[in-house]
Amino acid sequence: MANAGNPLSSATTSTEPPVTATGTVTKPLNFSADSVPKRIVLSPDQRSYCLEALRAFKEKRCHSPGKIDSEFSALQKNRLKASEMKSRCSVALDSTNISKNRYTDVLPFDNSRVVLDPCKDYRPSARGYINASFVSISERVSRFIATQGPLPHTFENFWEMIIQNRCPVIVMLTRLVDNYKMVKCGDYFQAEDGPRTFGNVCVVTKCIKTSHTSLILRNLEVNYIESEEPPLHVLHIQYPEWPDHGVPEDTLAVREILNRTHDVPLSLGPIVVHCSAGIGRTGTYCTIHNTIQRILGGDMSALDIVNTIAIFRSQRIGMVQTMDQYLFYYDAIIDELELLISDDNGEKTP
Repeated sequence: MANAGNPLSSATTSTEPPVTATGTVTKPLNFSADSVPKRIVLSPDQRSYCLEALRAFKEKRCHSPGKIDSEFSALQKNRLKASEMKSRCSVALDSTNISKNRYTDVLPFDNSRVVLDPCKDYRPSARGYINASFVSISERVSRFIATQGPLPHTFENFWEMIIQNRCPVIVMLTRLVDNYKMVKCGDYFQAEDGPRTFGNVCVVTKCIKTSHTSLILRNLEVNYIESEEPPLHVLHIQYPEWPDHGVPEDTLAVREILNRTHDVPLSLGPIVVHCSAGIGRTGTYCTIHNTIQRILGGDMSALDIVNTIAIFRSQRIGMVQTMDQYLFYYDAIIDELELLISDDNGEKTP
């Protein structure tokens, strides 16, 4: 298995839509260097849903901070104990797979982990292991794969996961190395001199753009080297300014990610989200994305943020790690709802 991406002298690329293993043609994302996120135009019903949600979130954030403290405290009291984690993460803790985990206390549960098939690790005990979890609320909104920042010896596994699950978008919420010179994620995507190979996988960077909110957008084509199928088109969105265990200075970039991924068809594969451990920043973004989608769909149970995070934590340990991240969730939701229901004349919202 390759430890790092190696240059590839030539690669076959195609402008045709990618085809799944079952023969289903999937339309690639419309992404170019000049692409801008589309504004969401609300229907009358959606405007009503957003107004109701905005009032509820603003009331709590501005006038009932004690309720928010109680919510997060309740979530923390119900955190999974170490003994429970061991019984629910047996594949991750197998001696064959231990080295594939970036952190020993952030492991996928057996019943929600992503399983690679076929797996390049042919040892039977590996069981298609990658430190990644399926995270979702319902089939009516986006599904996610929450995962750790790949390690050099898991780069090939990571890209296999992308191909096998037909993932159209990767949201990366970390730098490769933080300000304290600690490695937070391996360089599994950058390519300056053309394509890179990771074992049997080739990744081609077709386009790179930096947005005004400091997002770095890459249009990638991913495929097995010897495959005759067209490559999978993947939009890679990196937000390097979100600090580990902290929050951004404002919500603009996170909400731009949301708007850039809003039109991703649910018929495509899950959206991959990762930071370093794949739970704090990752959990916060997944919760923001999920809440806005459900409100727009008229599912007002999305206002119960404690239940949403509890469901996510039942699928991947520790989603949304800190009180600051929990408060940032409220701020991002309020800012996005205010923008959604303001008209072109700059109408002020309640």
